[in-house]
Amino acid sequence: MASSSTSLSSKPFLRGSNSLNCNIRSLSSAYLQVSLRSRIPKNLQIRAAGSTYGNHFRVTTYGESHGGGVGCVIDGCPPRIPLSESDMQVDLDRRRPGQSRITTPRKETDTCKIFSGVSEGLTTGTPIHVFVPNTDQRGHDYSEMSLAYRPSHADATYDMKYGVRSVQGGGRSSARETIGRVASGAVAKKILKDFAGTEILAYVSQVHKVVLPEDLIDNETVTLDQIESNIVRCPDPEYAEKMIAAIDAVRVRGDSVGGVVTCIVRNCPRGLGSPVFDKLEAELAKAAMSLPATKGFQFGSGFAGTFLTGSEHNDEFYIDEHGRTRTRTNRSGGIQGGISNGEIINMRIAFKPTSTIGKKQNTVTRDKKETELIARGRHDPCVVPRAVPMVEAMVALVLVDQLMAQYAQCNLFPVNSDLQEPLLPVLEPEEVIF
Repeated sequence: MASSSTSLSSKPFLRGSNSLNCNIRSLSSAYLQVSLRSRIPKNLQIRAAGSTYGNHFRVTTYGESHGGGVGCVIDGCPPRIPLSESDMQVDLDRRRPGQSRITTPRKETDTCKIFSGVSEGLTTGTPIHVFVPNTDQRGHDYSEMSLAYRPSHADATYDMKYGVRSVQGGGRSSARETIGRVASGAVAKKILKDFAGTEILAYVSQVHKVVLPEDLIDNETVTLDQIESNIVRCPDPEYAEKMIAAIDAVRVRGDSVGGVVTCIVRNCPRGLGSPVFDKLEAELAKAAMSLPATKGFQFGSGFAGTFLTGSEHNDEFYIDEHGRTRTRTNRSGGIQGGISNGEIINMRIAFKPTSTIGKKQNTVTRDKKETELIARGRHDPCVVPRAVPMVEAMVALVLVDQLMAQYAQCNLFPVNSDLQEPLLPVLEPEEVIF
C-alpha cells in the first residue's frame, strides 16, 4: 500500500503539472519520509553504464570515433611492473586502421600516451590513464546517416535506448572504442606472461567461405611471427592467400564479408574461474561477445561436440613425466566445470560482415519515413584481420582478473600441495623489484 500511494502522489512532480504551484511547505514530514523510503535500496540498483569490465583488474574505456580521442583507465594494476607506451603500441599497431588494402583506409597512427599510474618506468598501483588522439576524422561522410539508419548497425538501437546519438563514425558503437581494450589488454598480457608464462595468440581461421582446416595448425607450436606474416593474419600461407582474395572480391564491389577468429591460451594457470555464474568460459564468452560485430562464440569441441557420444567426447586423464594430471585429448578446450585445467584453452569467435557498405539498401529515417541509403565513410570490407588483437586483449583481461581473484581467495594460505599448484612463482632475490 505504501509504494502504491507513493507512486500516485509523486506523479505530479514527475510530470511537472500545475500542482507544483501548491504550497510545498504544507506537506507533512511524514509524507516526505514515505517518499524517501520508497527509493530502491542500493544493493538492488543496477549499474547500467556498460563501459567498465573486471572486478580486480578494472578497465573503463572512453571516447568516440570522431571525438577528440579514445582511451582507457586501468584500475587495480599491480605496482612495480615495468611499463611504457611501447608495451601497448605493438598491439595498437596491429589493431590500427589503414595498415593494408583489406582494412579501412582511415589513416591513424594510434600513438598512445600514458598520463598517470606510471612513475620512472614502473606502475604505481594507482589508475593508469591511456589516451590516443583521433587525427583523421571526416564527419561530413556521415551527413546522410544523421537522417537515415544504416541497416544492421547500432544507429537505430542507440536512438531507441538514449533518444540521442553521436552520428559521426557511429560514436561508441565504432570499433575505434576497442583501442582502450587493446591498450589495457597489452598490460594484462604482460602481467600474465611475466607471472605465469601465459601466452595468448589469436589468428584468422575463416573468411566468408574460406575455412582453415583445424588439423593444419598445431596450437602447441604456432607462433606470432607465423600469424603476422601476412595481412589477413592466417598462419597458413596458402589459405591466407585465399582469404585475401575473398576479401578483395567483395571490397571492389563495395560489399563486405565476415569470418572467424580462433584464440588459444598456452600455459594458463590452473584453477581460474568460479562456479557457478562466473565460470571461466562464461566470462570469456561475455568478453568476446562484447566486441563489435561478434555473432557467435565456441570453445573446445563447441557445437561439433554434439555429434559425439560421451565415450568419444570425454578427455581421459593421465599422469605426465612431471607428475602432473593431464588430459590425453582436449575437447574440453582447457576448461572443465568452468575452471581452467592447465591444458590449452581454445575458442572461436564469429564476426558478421561489416554493416556499413557502399551498396544501396532500403531503410528508414529518424522521422519514420522509408528511404534508400548508400553509406559513405571508410570501413573494413572484413573486420577479422584487425579483430585478432582485440580478441587477444579481451581474453587477457578476463584471465588477469580471474588470476587475481584466484590468488585472493585460494592462495592466501598454504595450498594443498597434493592437489593444487601454487600460483606465486619462486623468484630469486635479485628478480624481485622493490
